[in-house]
Amino acid sequence: ILMLQLDNVSFWYPGAAVGVSDVSLEVRPGELVAVIGASGSGKTTLLNLLAGFLAPRQGRVVIDENDVSAMPPEKRDLGIVFQSYGLFPHMKAWENVAYPLKIRGVTAPERKKRAYEALVRVGMGNRSENGPRELSGGQQQRVALARALVFEPRGMLLDEPLSALDANLRVEMRDEILRVQRAAGIATLLVTHDQEEALSIADRVAVMRDGRLVQVAPPRELYDAPADEETARFVGEA
Repeated sequence: ILMLQLDNVSFWYPGAAVGVSDVSLEVRPGELVAVIGASGSGKTTLLNLLAGFLAPRQGRVVIDENDVSAMPPEKRDLGIVFQSYGLFPHMKAWENVAYPLKIRGVTAPERKKRAYEALVRVGMGNRSENGPRELSGGQQQRVALARALVFEPRGMLLDEPLSALDANLRVEMRDEILRVQRAAGIATLLVTHDQEEALSIADRVAVMRDGRLVQVAPPRELYDAPADEETARFVGEA
């Protein structure tokens, strides 16, 4: 069974106390797990460890039962969507989406075909020839989502993917991400500072505080039976 897993993982930045400490978390096939916590709680560090941008000091990162702790990001086959979208400004939408396929040696005609299909999946088939500067923030986010999915990744990592969008569009894109994720049946980790976003789309929510995992539970359980008072206060506002 394919899953993303952190197994007793610790990481600390040189000369700093911040990082993550002894975290174990798994994301099952087809599941969407949201990680929430205050700034500096270790959310993004967690995502970077799974992605391969950081290597754990202790513990293991496991994908599909293989220890990938020392494996570089490009070998992990994970689709990643960042807060900043990271689209190439000189490329059309379809070329941006096709880029991961180019790196993987897929032929040009096949790249274009698959990129277009991925854009159709996120409702952007009619804008495939547009460059990023001709697209709104929400449209750029859809292109970034298509690019993360085009090579049929083993898992998807979303790092604050909606924070640059206005409130109305956030809700629309939140539903879109969930729809695409469900259709692809892909293990997905979402890092967000927005509790409402986490509670509304995640199968389970992981709460981080000071680099530690405080609680992992379905949204309803987290809301009804928080692990402690601080978690109750943090989640209660949403």
